Amino acid sequence: MENNATLSVGEKAINLKKEVKKIAVIGLGYVGLPLAVEFAKQYPTVGFDINAERVSELSNAFDKTLEVENDLLKKVISKDSPEGKSGLYVTTNVGGIEDCNVYIVTVPTPTDKYNRPILVPLQKSSESVGKVLKKGDYVIYESTVYPGLTEEECIPILEKMSGLSFNEDFYVGYSPERINPGDKEHTVAKILKVTSGSTPEAAEFIDQLYKSVITAGTFKASSIKVAEAAKVIENSQRDINIAFVNELAKIFNLMGIDTHEVLAAAGTKWNFLNFRPGLVGGHCIGVDPYYLAQKAQEVGYHPEIILSGRRLNDSMGNYVAGEVIKLMIKKGISVKQANVLMLGITFKENCPDIRNTRAIDIYRELVTYSVNIDVYDPWASSEEVQHEFDIPILTKTEEIKLGHYDAIILAVSHAEFMAMDLTTFKKDSAIIYDVKGVLDTSIIDQRL
Repeated sequence: MENNATLSVGEKAINLKKEVKKIAVIGLGYVGLPLAVEFAKQYPTVGFDINAERVSELSNAFDKTLEVENDLLKKVISKDSPEGKSGLYVTTNVGGIEDCNVYIVTVPTPTDKYNRPILVPLQKSSESVGKVLKKGDYVIYESTVYPGLTEEECIPILEKMSGLSFNEDFYVGYSPERINPGDKEHTVAKILKVTSGSTPEAAEFIDQLYKSVITAGTFKASSIKVAEAAKVIENSQRDINIAFVNELAKIFNLMGIDTHEVLAAAGTKWNFLNFRPGLVGGHCIGVDPYYLAQKAQEVGYHPEIILSGRRLNDSMGNYVAGEVIKLMIKKGISVKQANVLMLGITFKENCPDIRNTRAIDIYRELVTYSVNIDVYDPWASSEEVQHEFDIPILTKTEEIKLGHYDAIILAVSHAEFMAMDLTTFKKDSAIIYDVKGVLDTSIIDQRL
C-alpha cells in the first residue's frame, strides 16, 4: 500500500506520495537491506551495492545474512527499476540510482588495526551519490560516525562531485541505524528512529519519511550533530557497562565467587542494570567507542573511561584462553598438542555475522600454546571464515569427534549448542569452560 501522508511545515505541505519519486539505499548489508525492503513496501526503491555477488543473490531473492526472509524478498524484489509503484530493484550500476531524489547511505564504518576510523566506504559512497545528485534531492546518512563527520567529511564531497550548493540545491539528514543483527523481534520497523535534517524543512521531511515506514515512531533531533552523538554514545554506554561486569568477573574469579550468582542477587534491586560478562564484538559496540574517542582527542580531550572500557573488553578473549589453560594444567592435562573444541565463531548467537568477532581472540591465544583446535559453528560460512581469519571450521555436528577433546569452550550460545550433550565429545578428564554462562553448572568447570 502506498503512503498518502500529508502534513504542514510552516506554509509548505508535504505529500510523501508526490514528493518521493524514488528512494536509493546505498549499501545492502545487515542495515541497508532490511531498510530498503521496508521502503520498498510503499515506495519505488533502488538498492545499490558494489558487491556483485551480493546483488546477484538478492536479485534471486536470497539473503545470506538471514536478516530478511527469502519469501519476503520474493514479494518486493523487482527485475526492473520500479516506476511510480512500490518495489525493490538492486544493482551495482551507479546509473541505476540517478533518477532517485532520496539517497540513504548505510555503508559500514569500521576501524583499522590501530582502532582508527576507516572512512573510505563513507567517502566513496558520497562520491557515488554526488555524481548523480540533482537540485531538490535529499541525502540521508545512517552509518555510525562521530559528531560532526557528516558535515565535515560527507557534505564537501557531495558539493564537489555534484557542483551543487548545500542547503540551497540539496539537503542532508542523519538518521542512525539501530538494527540488532539476528534479532527477529526488534526488527527495523519496530525500533524507534532518531532523525535529523540540515534545515527545519528538511528535518521535517526526513522525519515524516521514516515515520511512514517505522511503526515504532520517530524522534526528531535538533541537529545532525545531536543525532550523530546520540548514536555513538548508545553503544559506548553499553560497552562501558559490559566492561564493568567483565572486570567484576576477573575479580570474583580470583576470589572463588561465581559472578553470575552475584549478578542474580544484585539484580533483585529494581534499579540494578542487568549486564552480563562476555566477549564484545560486532560492527557496533566493539567499534563505535573508537569513533567518539577519535573526535574527543581531536578537540583536545583524552577519554579515559571510554578507552579503558575498550581495552578491558578487547582483552577478554585472551583472558578466557588463559583461564582454560590454567584449568587444564590443574587437572593434569598436557597442554601441548591437546585437543580443544571451540563452539562458535560468530560475534553473537543465532546469527551468521563474523564482523569483529572476539571469539577469534580465544582461538589465536590458544594457538600460541600449541594446542589443536576444532571450531564448530553451524551458523558461520566456512568460506567467509577461511577468507577472513585463514582458519577452517566445522559446520556439521557429525564432523565433531566423539570422546576426543581435552577442553571444550562454549564461546557463542547458538540454540544448536544448547541442545547438544557436550559430555559425549570430551575425554573423561577434560574441562568445559562456559563463556556465556548458559550451560548447566553440573557439567562445567568454570564460567566467565
